[in-house]
Amino acid sequence: MSNGTFDFNEFIQESKEVLVNPKSYFSAMKTSGGMTEPLIKAIIYGAIAGAISFIWGILHFSVGGSLFGDVAGIGMFFAYILGSVIGLFIGAVILLVISSICKGSTDFEANVRVTAAVMVVMPISALLGFLPHINFYLGIFVQICVNLFYLWLLYNALIESLKAKPETTKIVMYILIALLAIFTLLGLGAKRRANQFMNEFNSSEFKEQMEQTK
Repeated sequence: MSNGTFDFNEFIQESKEVLVNPKSYFSAMKTSGGMTEPLIKAIIYGAIAGAISFIWGILHFSVGGSLFGDVAGIGMFFAYILGSVIGLFIGAVILLVISSICKGSTDFEANVRVTAAVMVVMPISALLGFLPHINFYLGIFVQICVNLFYLWLLYNALIESLKAKPETTKIVMYILIALLAIFTLLGLGAKRRANQFMNEFNSSEFKEQMEQTK
C-alpha cells in the first residue's frame, strides 16, 4: 500500500499472509511510509472484532447480552474501534520497549506498523469469544492457543522486521507466555463469575425473590 492510499484488497491479502506465513511477511514488510496505513488497519480489525462481538451480544453469547440487549452490543462495537486505536499506540510503545531489550529497532513507526499487523488476531479472538459461554474449560484452552499464536506472530515480527536478536527474543517470549497464561486464567475466571451472576440475575427464582421484596 502506497503512502496516502489504502488498497483494501491488498489489506486482505496481507492479513492472510500474516496468518499463514508470518516469517515471510515480516521479512518483507515495510517499516516506514507514514502512520495512516497502520491506523486504518487497526480500525478495520477493531471494527470487525466489534461487529462479531455485537452479533454474539444479540445471540446472548456474551456477558451482559441478556440484560442490556442490542444497546450493550452497539456500545461494545464502538468500544472495540476506540480500543483498537488506543491499543495500537500503547502496544507500539510496549513493543518498542521489548524490541529495545532484544536489541532490535527502536524506531517508533516501525513498531507501530508491526503492532498493527499483529492486531489481525483481534477478529479471531472475538470470533471465538462465545466458547466460554458454551464450555468454560474449552474457552480457557482456546484463549491460551490464541495468545500463543499472537506471541508467535510477535516473535517473527521482532526477528524479521525489527531485527531483534533471536536468543534474547526467545527468552522474552517465554516470559510473556507465562504472563499471558496467568492473565488469561484470571480473566476467564472473572468472566465465569460474571456469567454466573447474569444467569442468576435472569433466573425465575431470582425474579420471584425480587417480587416478594416489593
